[in-house]
Amino acid sequence: MIITSPKLARRLNSSSPIQLAMFASITSFCLYSCIYTFRRTFAVATFHDLIFLGVQYKVWLVIFQVVGYALAKIIGITVVAELKRETRAKYIVTMISLSALSWFLFGLIPAPWNLLFLFSNGLSLGMIWGIIFNYLEGRKTTEVLAIGLSISFIFSSGMAKSVGGFLMLSGISPFWMPFVTCLLFALPLLFFLNLLNHLPPPTSEDEALRTRRHPMSGQDRRLFFFTFWPGILLFIASYILLTSFRDFRDNFASEIWTTLGYGANPEIFTTAELPSVIIVLVMAIGIMFVRGNMMAFLLNHLLIFIGFVVIGIGCWLFQTYLISPLYMMIIIGTGLYMAYVPFNSIFFDRMLAAFRYSGTVGFIMYLSDSFGYLGSIGVLFFKEFGFVKISWLNFFISSGYIISIAGSTLVLGSMLYFHKKHMSWSKTQVPATKVSV
Repeated sequence: MIITSPKLARRLNSSSPIQLAMFASITSFCLYSCIYTFRRTFAVATFHDLIFLGVQYKVWLVIFQVVGYALAKIIGITVVAELKRETRAKYIVTMISLSALSWFLFGLIPAPWNLLFLFSNGLSLGMIWGIIFNYLEGRKTTEVLAIGLSISFIFSSGMAKSVGGFLMLSGISPFWMPFVTCLLFALPLLFFLNLLNHLPPPTSEDEALRTRRHPMSGQDRRLFFFTFWPGILLFIASYILLTSFRDFRDNFASEIWTTLGYGANPEIFTTAELPSVIIVLVMAIGIMFVRGNMMAFLLNHLLIFIGFVVIGIGCWLFQTYLISPLYMMIIIGTGLYMAYVPFNSIFFDRMLAAFRYSGTVGFIMYLSDSFGYLGSIGVLFFKEFGFVKISWLNFFISSGYIISIAGSTLVLGSMLYFHKKHMSWSKTQVPATKVSV
């Protein structure tokens, strides 16, 4: 239920930029942390005793949810790009309600027929990230707001699994545990959504610094893509690798931690992510103080490049017995989110600002996400039907090396392209491509 508070709206409109930024950052962080528990709590369960059509039941759960999520991202290319301000909160409430209903039916209907409700769960949640980011984009403080939102999925990924793990230890069935978690977080979710829905729109100063953000029609989206298509293809390819790796790590963290000897410690899911949160937060905030949009855009490329390299270093240090399994997971997680967080927050916002392009981040973000989750589906099928005998841990390490080398190469190519594109763009003094209002 969405409740309008004129008093809160007046207070926010009269707040200082720092107060407004703190309000938006904390509120969006808490909101998405609650939302994430509607999505990934089930991943803490292994369902190791269930097999369906010769494949582990949990693998089917992940595949069905990711297929739904990927389809939602494809739909979101249009929906989020054309989203109107007044409909955002209603979209979120509707999608969250459908997600909770899916988990209820998942617990009610016996396996394997309840697989369908993982698909509906993914389909209902796939557009929420872009809708929340729509509240935050196009502001001079978008970096800090987006970073707060982005690190929420690092923290909430561990938190959701820890909560689910403790619920199962208390006697809740793995099939009902996701729905019980939804009940625990439903009221906090609605509370933070109501707060965020009172956030004022960007000011004229924000628009002067970051360009005005408008919904994009189909013609606008095609024009944007063909204007920057070489660079877009390069960074989408690197993002596919990141999303596939991150999704695999997130979905099968329980199996990986069990192999490493931490299966009886639900708190490990949260504690292992905290160093990544702090490191990524500090590095990303540093870029916020770079006023030049093109310089910040290139620095985002550099941060992503370093993240890819760190993933490979973490794998190598572990395989050469120089670090413990815990430090290996922390280092790989830090590198992963160093690369992943910019893509989900400041990368696209700075891209639009650097080229003075009037549009919305939602379109390019969901274009990237749709391909990213299709890649995630491909990885699952490749693991199950291409390397059936390889363990979860060995597949994780091997994938880390591949992603480190290929991803760093692709993002360097993107960096060079956009650097040259901006130089030619500036020399010809081409005005920002117009989009319809």
